[in-house]
Amino acid sequence: MTISSSLNAGVSGLAANATRLATISDNIANSSTYGYRRSETEFNSLVMSNGGRSYTAGGVTTSNIRLIDQKGSLVSTDNATDLAVRGRGMIPVVSQSQFNATGEPDLLLTTTGSFRLDENGYLANEAGYYLMGWPASPDGTIPTYPRDTTEGLEPIRFSQSLTGDPTTAVEVALNLPATDTVEGSNGDSYYLSVEYFDNLGVSQSLAVSFTPTVPAPGGGQSNEWTMTIADSAQAGAIIGEYTIEFDDSRANGGQILAVTTVSGGAYDPLTGVSIVDVAGGPIAFNIGAVGENNGLSQLSDGFAPISISKDGSEVGNMVSVEVDANGFVSAMYDTGVSQVLYQVPLADLPNPNGMIPMDNQTFRPSTESGTYFLWDAGDGPTGDIKSYSREESTTDVAQELTSMIQTQRAYSSNAKVIQTVDEMLQETTNIKR
Repeated sequence: MTISSSLNAGVSGLAANATRLATISDNIANSSTYGYRRSETEFNSLVMSNGGRSYTAGGVTTSNIRLIDQKGSLVSTDNATDLAVRGRGMIPVVSQSQFNATGEPDLLLTTTGSFRLDENGYLANEAGYYLMGWPASPDGTIPTYPRDTTEGLEPIRFSQSLTGDPTTAVEVALNLPATDTVEGSNGDSYYLSVEYFDNLGVSQSLAVSFTPTVPAPGGGQSNEWTMTIADSAQAGAIIGEYTIEFDDSRANGGQILAVTTVSGGAYDPLTGVSIVDVAGGPIAFNIGAVGENNGLSQLSDGFAPISISKDGSEVGNMVSVEVDANGFVSAMYDTGVSQVLYQVPLADLPNPNGMIPMDNQTFRPSTESGTYFLWDAGDGPTGDIKSYSREESTTDVAQELTSMIQTQRAYSSNAKVIQTVDEMLQETTNIKR
């Protein structure tokens, strides 16, 4: 009956607008929630008429969608581990309950979070979700991990213990006096002490001596020096000895011409590096390549150390944590050294809006969203990670208030339809009387 179908259509209109009002209220309530994705209620008509002379009202149904692929504005903060994704992609996290459970964790995704170190050294946000990442090798490189599973991902954790960085490379630049290799000079040696740090962070030293080769009377000038390297960690034992000859030509005067290895690692004329073995392991000792101006030189009449550079550091305390645009998570120490410990990937899915919304602005991949793939931040289709930042809610309050007024009017109109149908039915009842 047409009049009853009108009643049904009015009731469905009330229900549809009530649903839309629910999404609007949710959006407005979360207008200040970082990382919130607004929801929309779409109306879809129901057609019950068969195309004949009489018309049967079908009414309206609703479908709800959360616009996960929309991006909110980024705002700056003062916390280095406040993270937001700039562009496509989502950060992997795991809930506290999943973290404590056995087996493979249930991957959840978010686009922003304020992560801070908890009492156990984990990076977690205020809702109790742990930031996930791939652990780095001791040298700071990230091994190859699967990109379509959570295998290899683990909650990021920092140890508050002391750490040290052993020295593995030393570069020396200095000038040796050319006048000391002339016949009749006194042949005195020059000494240089180079500090390095062993595997336990203890300060040791390399005692480097340079002794000129003084020619016999009538021999003119040798342009030759003997360099020896002694290790304090081995009671001053000689770990390297080299004979260095300098060029005295007009074009290349003062540059290294040739190096002969007496003991220790062989000298590489292309790189200027000799590998010497200290008590804790090998150190690449660089004195400059043949024919180049850096490193050792022999000019004029003065001994002049120019620079000594080395890697490694003494034992230090961790003072802060930083995350760069490519997702590399580094620990910063009070010695000025930083060490990469993890890399946070970004997950990308074919249909982000198909994910299942969870509490606290997290989302779970589903069959409708498609399978995820973990990219390096800034690689492939994904954007990068911005620290000191949070992503604001995608709710536009002005737009939601406008939609709320429209919904209220539509609801009132549908209520008027029901009231009118009720009055018409009352009239029909009165006619029968």
